[in-house]
Amino acid sequence: METAQPTAPLVEKEQIPSFKFTYNDVLTDVEARKKRMWDLNRATSLGNVYQGKVEITFQTAEGDHKRVDTTVWAVDDKYMTLKAGCSIPVTSIIGIEFF
Repeated sequence: METAQPTAPLVEKEQIPSFKFTYNDVLTDVEARKKRMWDLNRATSLGNVYQGKVEITFQTAEGDHKRVDTTVWAVDDKYMTLKAGCSIPVTSIIGIEFF
């Protein structure tokens, strides 16, 4: 029987610059990393064309999981940039949920 995972707390995008991140990848599976990049590129298209929001779950350097509902403006191989102009290292992103 699976136990329910507690939901990561939702934070405002303006809080992101106050978090510290590690550059060790939170995903160990190669396929999960490929899916993350696919989802990030999809989220960027959604944000730029439709101003659509997604929910990003990420991990801080302290190991805490957080969530943010936001519009993704850009992504490259190292960072994801949000509408507020702040960035999260791609290696700290656990997952992306589309609505």
